[in-house]
Amino acid sequence: MEHGRERRPARAQTEVQGVTMKILLILAALAAFPAHAAFKCKDEKGITHIGDTPPAGCANVVMYEVTPSGTVLRKIDPTPTGEQLRLRQEEEARAKEAAKQAAEQRRKDVALLATYASEKDIDTSRDLNLKPIEGRIKSAQERSAAVDKRQKELEAEMEFYQAGKSTKAAGKSREAPPQLKADLERVKAEKVALAKAVSDYEKEMQEVRERYDTDKRRWVELKQMHREGRLDLRDPKELEAAKKGAPNKPGVKKYNIYIVPAN
Repeated sequence: MEHGRERRPARAQTEVQGVTMKILLILAALAAFPAHAAFKCKDEKGITHIGDTPPAGCANVVMYEVTPSGTVLRKIDPTPTGEQLRLRQEEEARAKEAAKQAAEQRRKDVALLATYASEKDIDTSRDLNLKPIEGRIKSAQERSAAVDKRQKELEAEMEFYQAGKSTKAAGKSREAPPQLKADLERVKAEKVALAKAVSDYEKEMQEVRERYDTDKRRWVELKQMHREGRLDLRDPKELEAAKKGAPNKPGVKKYNIYIVPAN
């Protein structure tokens, strides 16, 4: 019995030491993490960094602000380098330009389908736009013919003086009047201007034809997409809202007539 009483204090002391060791281990584990929100990351070598302030090893990698329990409060992207920033800005500019072009194409498509009901309507509109230009060409050509006739008359009169047919005495000839020379230069300049005008009008007609040919091809393409049920001309913001299941806002214009396949 005496020996038993002597061993109890020793066993109790061992148990106390074990509890103390556990407490120390827990405290050591807790000491590895700040008591408040901290910054944490894993660097390029896979080493984890934790600190009350952003650790230096997290400068070039994604960092997280976390609670002591490990809950992520926010994600912090690394500060981009000058080259990365330049590339990002260029990409944003390209995306912005692409969105701008897409919006402009959508506007043209909506207007195209709203303007013409058939290919014949497009041809009719083209011919109406060509007619005034044809009229200008005809007027320029008629004027050019008159100027050409006048030029021949002036050149004949000039030749009369140059040949000496108006001489009054042998060996003498009279100089052509300054007005005659000026008139001849004027009609020559007018003839050149008229020729350029006709050329410009013909180029304008070609541009009109090409523009209407492009519109017709696009119109046919849109109608084919309509028949196949592939045409959707809604505003991109409305499409995004539809994907998220958001209700349609009042006043938003839709183009369901172009979305539903034709019978």
